[in-house]
Amino acid sequence: MTVHAINGDASFPAAKPDFFDTDIAARLGMEGQQPVRILLLYGSLRERSYSRLLVEEAARLLQTFGAETRIFDPRGLPHADDVDVKNHPKVKELLELSLWSEGHVWCSPERHGTITGLIKTQIDHLPLVSGGIRPTQGRTLAVMQVSGGSQSFNSVNQLRQLGRWMRMFTIPNQSSVAKAFEEFEEDGRMKPSSYYDRLVDVMEELIKFTLLLRGRAEYLVDRYSERVKDERPLDPATDLASVAIADYSVKEAKAGNQ
Repeated sequence: MTVHAINGDASFPAAKPDFFDTDIAARLGMEGQQPVRILLLYGSLRERSYSRLLVEEAARLLQTFGAETRIFDPRGLPHADDVDVKNHPKVKELLELSLWSEGHVWCSPERHGTITGLIKTQIDHLPLVSGGIRPTQGRTLAVMQVSGGSQSFNSVNQLRQLGRWMRMFTIPNQSSVAKAFEEFEEDGRMKPSSYYDRLVDVMEELIKFTLLLRGRAEYLVDRYSERVKDERPLDPATDLASVAIADYSVKEAKAGNQ
């Protein structure tokens, strides 16, 4: 079952909410925007899963910054090579959530120096193309990891590589929490630390980039090689670049007449 509510607790004991940027769209000159839609994935099924706890903390922040969030529960997800996986309800749910989303957050524990099989399985279930639609292309991505030992960036580096392969816009900032067992209270909430401050930074940045790409991602991922393959020459009346340039020229002309 996909998690929609996060423990019913919207407080932030590890942060100073007075410093939160909760009006990002307005600051970007994009008032009146619909909430950004973010899908969050985590990579461990342990009862006390630190990757899940970090994702839950990220979801609370995203909601405070004006986003709508969904956390995918990977329990019961089959292996990517199982028979007839496309018709499995968990696989369908994951695909539908990716199509719903504008951005993703991926969080994995570091296990044997890399990401877990569980997070990789979730990503493997997201095809590059499904019915002519690319369920990840053009979406933003924030990557995070938790470690049982000292600071490491192996998992976030692997997740970045996967994000590039899935044709996503991975934001520059990232979160890596070392000795994660020391960074959470018994109730699952994160303690105040520089790790928590970085998490806030990452979620703010994800909202900013997702808003900036809204309405532009389709053009940014449009490729010459695919236009040739599809025999789809650019049409000035319909292609996104020409329309955007025309709209910009009209706005500039109106501004010059004022």
